[in-house]
Amino acid sequence: MEILFLHGWNSVPGGVKPTFLQKAGHEVANPALDDDDFDKAVQTAQWEFDKQCPDILVGSSRGGAVAMNISSGETPLVLLCPAWKNWGTANSLPPNTFILHSRADEVIPFADSEELVQNSGLPSASLIEVGHDHRLADQESLQAMLNCCEQLWA
Repeated sequence: MEILFLHGWNSVPGGVKPTFLQKAGHEVANPALDDDDFDKAVQTAQWEFDKQCPDILVGSSRGGAVAMNISSGETPLVLLCPAWKNWGTANSLPPNTFILHSRADEVIPFADSEELVQNSGLPSASLIEVGHDHRLADQESLQAMLNCCEQLWA
């Protein structure tokens, strides 16, 4: 499976989450997104998306907002604590989407993801409560991210 992974604000390519997906045997494109200019980050992600034509689009925090604001057609989304209220204009998601979020997230309120699910008309099972903080870098969260990607790709 080919995955486009969009990292969060003040994160860098090659972090724990995209590396976990690679070690699971998937091809992962993980471009550097501009931290200061959201529009530039969206342009970079759109260019990479158009070049790669990935099977799955994964966005973490601000990268989730970037993912929501590119033209990705029918490509399934896996969003990790998406910061959609902080950046961009998109406020709903396509049906083939999972959101992973921790109730203990100290950066993006869990309620933001609940609202996003409601705005999108997604089933409540689309929102998966996992992890102990915003990073979702613990083993359970990483495995849940991989499971969502593989379920959407199947």
